[in-house]
Amino acid sequence: MQFEKVKKFILGKLRKELPKNLTYHSLGHIKDVYGAAETLAELEKVTGDDLTLLLTAVLFHDSGFLTQQKDHERLSCELAQQYLPSYDYTPEQIERISGMIMATRIPQTPHNKLEKIICDADLDYLGRDDFFIIGDRLYDELCMYGIISNENEWNKLQVRFLEGHRYFTASAKKLRKAKKDEYLALVKSKIKK
Repeated sequence: MQFEKVKKFILGKLRKELPKNLTYHSLGHIKDVYGAAETLAELEKVTGDDLTLLLTAVLFHDSGFLTQQKDHERLSCELAQQYLPSYDYTPEQIERISGMIMATRIPQTPHNKLEKIICDADLDYLGRDDFFIIGDRLYDELCMYGIISNENEWNKLQVRFLEGHRYFTASAKKLRKAKKDEYLALVKSKIKK
């Protein structure tokens, strides 16, 4: 696996080609999830080829946004299947990467340790100090797509999402769950009856 080369390739492609109006699903999000995945992988004792596959999946997990928002996970898998063979990834490795990407589809459905880590990394911000900063970016993006139209709808959506969300790894639960629960209470208090 030529990881450094594929990393340079996909980050360059995302930097150049992602729609500029994506305020949440941006290059910044990919880098944020990448950092969270590295942290969780270390805490969960993931190393070697498994770590390389995990980080490759992170780099590709939202690349489908290059084409469209709807069904972007499947499109991300197609891009991984298209490009990774030329970087010496085997069909089995690409299948594992695709499994990780698909696990991030909401509602998240991880089936193994690496899928659990990418899911937790993808939504790491839910239990971090920058929750509202990142949430505002998602709010702007969802408004742009016409999915929500005002702050009260957004807060109701966030409450439903936070109530339905759970972290899967012991490390993410320990690091993020308490703070996420605080944010849930805060968002609930903002909803106008």
